[in-house]
Amino acid sequence: MKSNQVVKITSISEFHKLRGLRAPLHPLVSLVDYSTVQHFPEHDQIGWLQGYYSIAIKKDVPGKFRYGQLDYDFDEGLMSFFAPNQILNVKYVENDPQKKPSGWILLIHPDFLWNTSLAKRIRQYSFFDYSLTEALFLSEKEEQTIAEIMQNIQQEYQANIDQFSQNIIISQIELLLNYAERFYERQFITRKKENHALLTRLEELLDDYFSSENREGLPSVQFVADSLNVSPNYLSNSLKTLTGQSTQNHIHEKLIAKAKERLSTTELSISEIAYELGFEHPQSFSKVFKSKTNLSPLAFRESFN
Repeated sequence: MKSNQVVKITSISEFHKLRGLRAPLHPLVSLVDYSTVQHFPEHDQIGWLQGYYSIAIKKDVPGKFRYGQLDYDFDEGLMSFFAPNQILNVKYVENDPQKKPSGWILLIHPDFLWNTSLAKRIRQYSFFDYSLTEALFLSEKEEQTIAEIMQNIQQEYQANIDQFSQNIIISQIELLLNYAERFYERQFITRKKENHALLTRLEELLDDYFSSENREGLPSVQFVADSLNVSPNYLSNSLKTLTGQSTQNHIHEKLIAKAKERLSTTELSISEIAYELGFEHPQSFSKVFKSKTNLSPLAFRESFN
């Protein structure tokens, strides 16, 4: 394998082989003790494109993981989630001999979920689209809860496979995801300082955007998230916990505030204001404005006369 090469792993069996593990007991699901995973420090960077879901809780990992443009290391026990076809780059560094990697990696092939209640629901868990730097920080009690569920999955995984095995494992995975959703909600609340800073940066970004003469069109949620170096889902979920509104709502609020300012302090036409704000069609501007204010732009302007 060459440095910077992207390695596509389509099956769980391939992962086991590449990581020096014994063949999985089931071809579509596997629970791996992270301390048994072999690493490749001779490679500066390896990109992994996985064809399966990966749920991991890791501690003292011998390397830095890169997601997007940011590096992150797992010195603390953190939980991360990856959906199929996401690329994870791993940049290994010299390991501290005092550190012993630990944790679990739960691998789930999409085919394992086929014809189960989780097949459609799993993508409703938005944290599968969070970036690695938005991993879940677990308290000691939360970590114990997750560990117990992992142990239940391990017990069933290592038992003789029968007609009940899939449903039992699926129910444990669903329980794990529901707890993760609860713990993320707690994280949004307990890390209010960081979220308030994120909100401040969002407000500054939107102010700068709508004040700029070089903008092109309306700012998208993806553009805003990229500018703030967070994933779209994490940004919206953080904002909803803090303000009750999504990123799109914040964009629209700032847009309407700017529109009201132009309507009440200038003599520009409705079309000119619409184009100035980034709309391609004045009708689209009028529709958004009325949906947020219950007034057309013209009716709002006339209310000041």
